[in-house]
Amino acid sequence: MTAISLGPSPARRDALARRIRLLVAATIAYNVIEAAVALTAGTIASSSALIGFGLDSVVEVSSATAVAWQFSARDHAMREAREKAALRIIAVSFFALAAYVSVDAVRALAGDGEAERSVTGIALAALSLAIMPFLSAAQRRAGRELGSASAVADAKQTLLCTYLSAVLLVGLLLNALLGWSWADPVAALAIAVIAVKEGRDAWRGRGCCAPAAGAGGTACP
Repeated sequence: MTAISLGPSPARRDALARRIRLLVAATIAYNVIEAAVALTAGTIASSSALIGFGLDSVVEVSSATAVAWQFSARDHAMREAREKAALRIIAVSFFALAAYVSVDAVRALAGDGEAERSVTGIALAALSLAIMPFLSAAQRRAGRELGSASAVADAKQTLLCTYLSAVLLVGLLLNALLGWSWADPVAALAIAVIAVKEGRDAWRGRGCCAPAAGAGGTACP
């Protein structure tokens, strides 16, 4: 006879919820610092990519805060009820980021301001590239096991920061080493494209599925 999986036990769900709350708190703390540094350095260097990266950090804070609000409920049923609202907040944050960064990048490409070199921005991008994959992977595993689409969407937002860090680092290095100032707004547009995709997925509730509940249940990939 094939065993039927009913998903995590209540005790396991509570443990996973606590883990997600801790990871979300760490994400918020890091991104508050990251946003302050990136926005300051981006303003000084007139860098669309750095400013976009800083705004993404602000979005990550709002996304993580939405998930923290969801998981502040001790009752599993209440957390489930808050899921859709948390996903909507995450999606809207992505779309707002994409809109602002696109306008700013197009303005820069049109010749309205040329980005300067930013050693601070390069160091920040490299640091985020090293840190963010670990936070994202830990939260994604917990969210998938729990069957929480919002937790997984927030983990994808953290993973997005990894991609953006790489894009930002390449753009800043090209500008600093080769003087290719156009690389900065192009990197910003790449950030906007990725943000739109992730926002659409969050709005549709993609990124996770419910825990298996019977023979016909589904499982997260």
